[in-house]
Amino acid sequence: MLQYAVEYSFALFSEFFLSLRVWRRHGFDLIHACNPPDLIFLIALVYKLFFGKKFLFDQHDINPELYEVKFGRQGLVHFVLRLLERCTYRLADGSLATSEALKERAVASGLVPRDRVWVVRSFPDLDRFQRSLPDPILRRGHKYLVGYVGIMAEQDGVELLVRAMAHVVKVKGREDIGCIVIGDGPDFDRLRGLMAELGLGDHMQFAGYLSGDKLFSALSSCDIGVIPDPSNVCNDKLSMNKVFEYMALGLPFVQFDLPQAKADAGDASMIVGSPTPEALGDGMIELLGDADRREQMAAYAIARAHREFHWKVEKQTLLEAYGTLLPAASEKGTAALVDAPQQ
Repeated sequence: MLQYAVEYSFALFSEFFLSLRVWRRHGFDLIHACNPPDLIFLIALVYKLFFGKKFLFDQHDINPELYEVKFGRQGLVHFVLRLLERCTYRLADGSLATSEALKERAVASGLVPRDRVWVVRSFPDLDRFQRSLPDPILRRGHKYLVGYVGIMAEQDGVELLVRAMAHVVKVKGREDIGCIVIGDGPDFDRLRGLMAELGLGDHMQFAGYLSGDKLFSALSSCDIGVIPDPSNVCNDKLSMNKVFEYMALGLPFVQFDLPQAKADAGDASMIVGSPTPEALGDGMIELLGDADRREQMAAYAIARAHREFHWKVEKQTLLEAYGTLLPAASEKGTAALVDAPQQ
């Protein structure tokens, strides 16, 4: 906890210093703050009290539930996190949510007026986020390749994926299946160690953080994607970027039964009911063995992504939020974007 306190205190000080520099050099009308943590309202408070600036809260995570999942308890810290979230809601002139569930949370728990909460999800830009030439080297001789992209922290379930691959290779004897894990996070080194411990070095690779052409090539080399995030009080409520990125590329994927992610994915995903590595591994094997189903899922994913899940459409809602909060300044488009460190 001391580490978090030091990190966030330093981040808050740095963000306030940088906001002052932007205000003095360019000026701004609105602070757009993305969580975690739910502390940036303290910066916005200064500008609201003394300069009449607007504050737009952009909620991507639900920190009390995230704390509960990571540490297995509630207690005092959980209470403080709920208090900070409510303070952020109450100070905000408007709020952005990544799902209808988070919108209802802002209205019911945060008492934000319903017409001041907008659902804006992190859809990829389909003009840029497209399939590219696969890299055959990444397959390392395997007939099939499973892909994961995202953060690697305890709540993201990547350990379940590693153990699912152990089930696939060691128990089911599927030497023809490989897996590439793309991304970074606090669990990166531990998960690589677990992979080595389970003897999966010939079947798994941790590629680290990739972007641009390297990311598109890696994902285009995969036959299916996987979302190993387990069901819990946090993951059940969140829209996940992985869902939209896989769908944009027409990559069918396997996931656990997460209410929000299942609703977002529709027929683009295969749901495994039991939240175990064995069920996840069996689901991967089943989907890899059904080429017709994968083709149907891919077609559905691309069609829905181009119809609903792309930034060209979604950004209009963000502009609507700016225009509502800053009707006189919306033509100038002046906003200070203050982000926070991710955990």
